[in-house]
Amino acid sequence: MKKTNAARILDSLGIKYEILEYTVNEEDLSAEHVASELGLPLGQVFKTMVLRGDKGGVFVCCVPGSGELDLKGVARLTGNKKVDLVPMKEILGLTGYVRGGCSPLGMKKHYPTFVDSSALEYDSIVVSAGVRGAQLKLAPTDLVTASRATVGELTL
Repeated sequence: MKKTNAARILDSLGIKYEILEYTVNEEDLSAEHVASELGLPLGQVFKTMVLRGDKGGVFVCCVPGSGELDLKGVARLTGNKKVDLVPMKEILGLTGYVRGGCSPLGMKKHYPTFVDSSALEYDSIVVSAGVRGAQLKLAPTDLVTASRATVGELTL
């Protein structure tokens, strides 16, 4: 597999990572499918979610596949009164990525990024490499550094 923008960013920062490839199922782009394909616990597979707040605009959350996003908690953490997921039809235009291949690294524009604190329970986690069928495996602290993220409680 050729390198993605997300992998190039990690290279430029000197951050160690692995690219893990898996078989894509267009009917099932879930974290459960990715975890099953890679033989990883669901809590170690992080989804990239793009949201919009009523005050702060667009931002990104990385949450474990096993967790449910806490919209009220995320609103408080981000200084918004209300937050919602960005509609699917806007994702490509905002990020340059498609659903199921949205990486927290290498978006068209840098958005404030938040990583669920559960990531720190693992030596490594996986996030999308920026294309369907590939995940980046890296230390959670390296993801936080590379994405300039804030760590917080994002899930219920």
